[in-house]
Amino acid sequence: MLVLIATIIVVAKMAFGTEYVVGDENGWKPNFNYSDWTKDKMFMVVFNYNSLVHDVYKVNGSDFNDCIARPGSEVLRSGNDVVTLNTTGNKWYLCSKSNHCDLGQKLKISVMDMMSSSSTTPPHHHPHNLFLGLLLLSSLTIFILLSYGAI
Repeated sequence: MLVLIATIIVVAKMAFGTEYVVGDENGWKPNFNYSDWTKDKMFMVVFNYNSLVHDVYKVNGSDFNDCIARPGSEVLRSGNDVVTLNTTGNKWYLCSKSNHCDLGQKLKISVMDMMSSSSTTPPHHHPHNLFLGLLLLSSLTIFILLSYGAI
């Protein structure tokens, strides 16, 4: 029974991911390698910064490469912005202040569907994977409890 509870906790943690502060203790600032920071992480990200001197723009890949924050782009300015990454694909963020983006204050995140096969093509988003996984886990839990006469 203890193994079953531990399995449920591990599966739930994998299903919901982990929350990260962008850059960890370095936060959102110039002269930091955000590409290295993103390796091997599953994400809900928090941009933590001084809103008087920084901002966060969600941009497209071309604007990301050119460090352009166009009017009409989604902008975050609270200083503690939570971004949930719930769709697959690339997401690009940058700071529009002064030359901060040119100094490296930009972040590209690639969100992959861990349920699909490992291929080099971008995976498709399956919005019901979490629901189906939890349903399967619940069914398995009930089956195991019935097998041991616990219910």
